[in-house]
Amino acid sequence: MMQGSTIIFYLLAAMSLVFGLLSVTTRQIFRAAIYLLFTLIGIAGLYFWMDYQFIAAVQVVVYVGGIVVLILFSIFLTNQAGEKLPRGKTVRKIFSALAVFCAFALVISQVFEADLTETSGSPAPTVARIGKKMLDTGQGGYALPFEVISILLLAAMVGCIVIALKTKL
Repeated sequence: MMQGSTIIFYLLAAMSLVFGLLSVTTRQIFRAAIYLLFTLIGIAGLYFWMDYQFIAAVQVVVYVGGIVVLILFSIFLTNQAGEKLPRGKTVRKIFSALAVFCAFALVISQVFEADLTETSGSPAPTVARIGKKMLDTGQGGYALPFEVISILLLAAMVGCIVIALKTKL
């Protein structure tokens, strides 16, 4: 008989997979953004399930609260909320399926090669340790990647506004 935590894991994993698949297969751009929202919420739920509350909170704040809102903002500014995306070409679909298969094979090979046993020598991930690593500018610090991501988000937002303000000829 399955335990409750196993059932929750399978539900969250199924939710993430189903909504992820729906987000890349739908032709309506607004629905794709909403499906992406539910996919990211499912991934945050998996982080909560694994007892990584800080990473789950970052997932919700940055991706669900930032990226998805930016995407929805872009959709509404460009007046394309109800439009359908064009059908993909068959060649692109084949290359996409090939890329997905290669990525899946790579992930599966890494899972089988990895030693997934719990090590007692590594320190527990606390919010204080994570915060110090995020603010560290030295080797192994995460300050530079966060700055690069913030510039990328700013550029995306400026690009969204420029596209939305263009007059139609």
